[in-house]
Amino acid sequence: MFFQKSIWLTLCFLIITPVFSQPIKPFQAEMDAFKKQDSLQEPPQNPNVFAGSSSFRLWASMYNDFRGFPILNRGFGGSTLLDLIDRLEETVLQYNPKQVFIYCGENDFAASATVTPAEVAARFKRVFSAIRKSQGKKTKIIFVSIKPSVARWQLESKFVAANELISSFLKSKRNTHYIDVHTPMLSPAGQVFPDLFIKDNLHMNAKGYAIWKELILPLLVL
Repeated sequence: MFFQKSIWLTLCFLIITPVFSQPIKPFQAEMDAFKKQDSLQEPPQNPNVFAGSSSFRLWASMYNDFRGFPILNRGFGGSTLLDLIDRLEETVLQYNPKQVFIYCGENDFAASATVTPAEVAARFKRVFSAIRKSQGKKTKIIFVSIKPSVARWQLESKFVAANELISSFLKSKRNTHYIDVHTPMLSPAGQVFPDLFIKDNLHMNAKGYAIWKELILPLLVL
């Protein structure tokens, strides 16, 4: 009897353990928060979706800056283009957007010293292809160039090279746009303006976002 009970307990453990030991996917808390937001307030129909990393996520004044337009901020902090690919359904595709503004790629370089501009451009192309496959050419895809920053100035040459590759790629595609936020954030001498950032010298303050707002606002659609 004791032997049979032991076998039964062991089988239960083997069945139940994998369920509890499955790792939680990265950024699950952020995805759960988006889902909760959608349940509390229905997202706009066919919105202008902002997807990508923390430069969008931390844009606290975004909804006010673009008041009157159907927008949805689905940036999630620290994300790379690979993370965006993995979370594209939750952050972009399910909303059937008219336009997708993408800011991502900066963290790809920060996460690995071996990642090249060509690899980052290839990752962006995967994002692009996934959106096109799901939404067709009716959805405009807009890439916001990788910004310069004081904290990551050592990566500047890689940022410039990746921007050039992605810009060139988009020129060959219909219903796309490339927004150069990089150049306006540099002085005539080619140095990044330090007063555009908060204390971490990486994320932008209101002055930095004002530059982005001016460039993005004319591209928004109702």
